[in-house]
Amino acid sequence: MTMRNVLVIEDQQDIAHLVRLHLQDLPCNVELAFDGRSGLAAAETKPFDLVVLDLMLPFVDGLEICRRLRARPVYTPIMMVTAKASEFDRVLGLELGADDYLTKPFSIRELVARVKAVFRRMEHLQGTPPAAEETIELGPLEADVAKREVRIDGAPVGLTTKEFDLLLHFLRNPGRVYTRLQLLDAVWGYGYEGYEHNVNCHINRLRAKIERDPAHPSLILTVRGVGYRLGDART
Repeated sequence: MTMRNVLVIEDQQDIAHLVRLHLQDLPCNVELAFDGRSGLAAAETKPFDLVVLDLMLPFVDGLEICRRLRARPVYTPIMMVTAKASEFDRVLGLELGADDYLTKPFSIRELVARVKAVFRRMEHLQGTPPAAEETIELGPLEADVAKREVRIDGAPVGLTTKEFDLLLHFLRNPGRVYTRLQLLDAVWGYGYEGYEHNVNCHINRLRAKIERDPAHPSLILTVRGVGYRLGDART
């Protein structure tokens, strides 16, 4: 099994040590940082397969660390962990590019399952050959798969990692209807009941960015009582 390198930036040392103990069983090499300044320095100095990042940290908070890491050319998966459960904080973290978001108190089993899902997703991306198609078009929308860029009527649209992954999943599977749990499994890599709100949140934010009228979408359609599917963008 491949040994992964993980950085845990968490100011509550008991939680940090507990997370390290369980991630070492995956197996992972786990480095700990107990404040934002030292955590950011470590993340910018060494390559990591995952950064487990607390939101509330001394000196430099988790949102600023996420922002700084996403400004770098090297992509590092980020899992945010926080005691703040408001939707604003969750959405802001995802908008800045966090790959996943876990609210305290959380179960170690769930944390480990989500970390495994991140690793599986990265293995899939690294093992997938370059897509044959350079772009996928749907009505006013154009997605450059290789560059992971989206344009609407020629204007660039800024999507987070998961928003792009979600949109690309629909674009590559036109006409198919997906339940929220199926989308969780396909895009996030886990299918826990009760986390469908992650899908709802991303669908709403994706529509706000790519639909002409988010209240009456034509690209990402709701199939009442089932889930979502890709539209033909004619309306």
